[in-house]
Amino acid sequence: MKLKKGDNVIVITGMDKGKKGTILQVLPLVNRVVVDGANISKLHEKSRTKGKSGQIIERAMPINASNVMVVDPKTGKRTRVGKKLIDGKNVRVTKKSGSELK
Repeated sequence: MKLKKGDNVIVITGMDKGKKGTILQVLPLVNRVVVDGANISKLHEKSRTKGKSGQIIERAMPINASNVMVVDPKTGKRTRVGKKLIDGKNVRVTKKSGSELK
C-alpha cells in the first residue's frame, strides 16, 4: 500500500466523491484507510451516568484504499505515487509533477 498516515487525498468514487481530506489511519491488512471528512457515520452513544443524556457522535469510518488518490502538492490534482532513489534512499514521489511526498 502506497498510502501513509497524514497524506492529503481525494475520494474518487462512492458517495463522498470529490471530497478532500487527510488520512487519519491506515489499515493495511484489510486494505482500507480512514479519511478525515469522508464516509461519516453517526453513532448513538448511551448515557454512562444517571441524569445525563446520550449523545450522537459523528465518526469517519474506513473506506477502501482503491477509492482514494493522493493529491499532488504542486497542482492540487489527483495523481499516482511512485518511488525514486534519491541520495541512496527510496523516496515517494508523485507521477504528474515528480514532487516529493513527505
